[in-house]
Amino acid sequence: MHFEIRNLEQWQDVVTEILPQLKHNILLLKGNLGAGKTTFTQVLLKNLGSKDEVNSPTYSIVNEYSSQKGKVFHFDLYRLKNIEEVYDIGIEEYLDNSFLCIIEWPEVYEEELEGLGYHTMNIDNNGESRNISFE
Repeated sequence: MHFEIRNLEQWQDVVTEILPQLKHNILLLKGNLGAGKTTFTQVLLKNLGSKDEVNSPTYSIVNEYSSQKGKVFHFDLYRLKNIEEVYDIGIEEYLDNSFLCIIEWPEVYEEELEGLGYHTMNIDNNGESRNISFE
């Protein structure tokens, strides 16, 4: 699936299309700084019935949210340097005990996901619009 959005309100359109397509409990979010990864997550959680305030987990590494469908864990792996640091935060336990795990900056962990079902969303912010691909 591909989208082009030009304003914040259009994130809702993206979520409306993607939500029925979520077949796996892992969603990798890729994009440059300021691309909209956390904004997308805010809209997604609202659509899942969460009343929680959604913030970037840049410093906490992982945030936990409640939704009507179960626990959602939101990761930001940007500051992690290697796979050992990812394992140190207990990522496997989160993956096993969630409705959904949203992972920003997943590159340090992506090879470990081979063989597991997951979705990938790429967000390219070119200044005037955001081009989004979802698979």
